[in-house]
Amino acid sequence: MSTRVTAPTRRGRRIRLQPPQAVALGFAGAIFAGTGLLALPISSARGEWTDIYDALFTATSAVAVTGLTVVDTATHWSGFGLVVIMLLIQLGGLGIMIMATLIGLVLARRVSVRSRLNAAAESRAVGFADVRTAIRGIVLISLAVEAVVFVFLFARFLWGYAYSPGEAAWHGLFHAVSSFNNAGFALYTDNLIGFAADPWICLPICAAVILGGLGFPVIMQLRREWRRPLHWSMNTRIVLWATAVLLVAGWIFITALEWSNPDTLGAYDPMSRLLIGFFHSVQTRTAGFNSVDIGLMRDETWVGMDVLMFIGGGPAGTAGGIKVTTFAVLFFILLTELRGEGAVNVFGKRLSRAVHRQAIAVVLMAIAAIMTAVIALMLITDLDFDRVLFEAVSAFGTVGLSTGITGTLPPAAEVILVILMFLGRIGPLTLGTALALRERRVLYELPKERPAIG
Repeated sequence: MSTRVTAPTRRGRRIRLQPPQAVALGFAGAIFAGTGLLALPISSARGEWTDIYDALFTATSAVAVTGLTVVDTATHWSGFGLVVIMLLIQLGGLGIMIMATLIGLVLARRVSVRSRLNAAAESRAVGFADVRTAIRGIVLISLAVEAVVFVFLFARFLWGYAYSPGEAAWHGLFHAVSSFNNAGFALYTDNLIGFAADPWICLPICAAVILGGLGFPVIMQLRREWRRPLHWSMNTRIVLWATAVLLVAGWIFITALEWSNPDTLGAYDPMSRLLIGFFHSVQTRTAGFNSVDIGLMRDETWVGMDVLMFIGGGPAGTAGGIKVTTFAVLFFILLTELRGEGAVNVFGKRLSRAVHRQAIAVVLMAIAAIMTAVIALMLITDLDFDRVLFEAVSAFGTVGLSTGITGTLPPAAEVILVILMFLGRIGPLTLGTALALRERRVLYELPKERPAIG
C-alpha cells in the first residue's frame, strides 16, 4: 500500500505528500483557521479585533497543546474565544495521536506480511486493526479520561468552592480537556496558583496529564494486558519505566530545591509542599500548569526543569519533547558503551541499530532548534540566558511553563516561539517517520575507518 497522500490540482494532476508532510500541513491549517477565529471581535471579551500576532501565538499554543500565552486567558477572551481555544486543544491533542497511529499503521503495511506479523508480535501496541478501529479507540479513551476528570473537578468546584452548576461544569470541562491533552491552559489569571494546596483539584489534573503523556499504544496495551506484564512490548516497558523514574526524580529535585524558598514551596505546610513539588514534576511532562510562580523559583530549579521538559512524555500521545523512548535509547546506548558490550540490549531484547541513528538525529535536531531560537531571542530582547533558555525549551517541548516573560516579548520574538512550538509538536514525529521511510538497503559497503573520539 502506498504511504502517500494525494490531492488534486487545478490541471487534474495530483500532488503526492509523504505522511510527515500531510501531518505538517494538517497542523498548519488548523493553526491558521484558529488564528482567524481568535482574531475576530466575537472572540475578545471587549468585542475588539485581537492583534494578529497574539491570535497566531494563542492558536499555535492551543493546537500544539503548549499553553504559553501572550494575553491573559481569563480576561482577554470571550466565552466564544475560550470555546475555540478548547476545541483547538482537543483537535491538537487528538490529532497528534491519530496522526501518529495512522502513520504507524501505514508504515507497517509497507513491509511484507511476515514482517508485519513479526512486528505485531514484537510491539503488541497498535496491531493491525483497521484505521477506523484505531481512531475509534483513541477517541473513546480520550473522552473517557476527560469525562472522569471532569466529574472530579465539577464536584470539587461545585461543593468545595460554591460555583454555580453551570460555572462548575464549564471550569471542569475546560480543565479536563486541557489537562489530558497536556495543554496547560487555565481559566484563571494566575493559572492554578489558587488551588496549589488542594489535592482534589491538583491530583485529578496530574492523573490526566500522566495518562495523556503515556501515549495511545501504551494505554491500549495496558487496557488489554495489564495483568500480563511479561507480554508488554519494549515500547510499553520503556515508557512506563522512564515515566516513573523521571516523575520521582523530578518530584525529589523540585521539592528539595524549593523547600525553603519563601516565594514558592516555603510558603506552605509540609504536606502541601510535597503536593506542589509532585504537581510541578508532572507538569514538566509537557503539561504546563503551575500552582506557584515559576518566575520566583531558583535558577538551579529552572535548569532541572529544562532537562525534564526537553525529554517530555511518551510517543504517540499528547505530550511533547524528544520523548522518553528517545532518551531511554540514548541512555542504554551510553550504558552499553560504558560496559564495553557490542549490542544494545533493553529488557531482554536487542535494540535495532537503525533506532540508534534515529534517536541521535531527533536529539540533535531538537538541540539545534532550541539553541538557534535562544540565540535569536537574545539578539532581539535584553533578557538573560536562563529565562530565554527556559522559554525556548518550554516552547519546543510544548510544555507551556514560563518564567513570566512571554507576555513581554516583541512580535518578532513571538513569531520565533510560534515556529518553535510548531516544530516541537510535529518535529520528532515527522523526523522519525521520515527517517523510517527513507531507510533503504545498500548493496555495498565502504571500507571502515575510525576517527579519534574524545
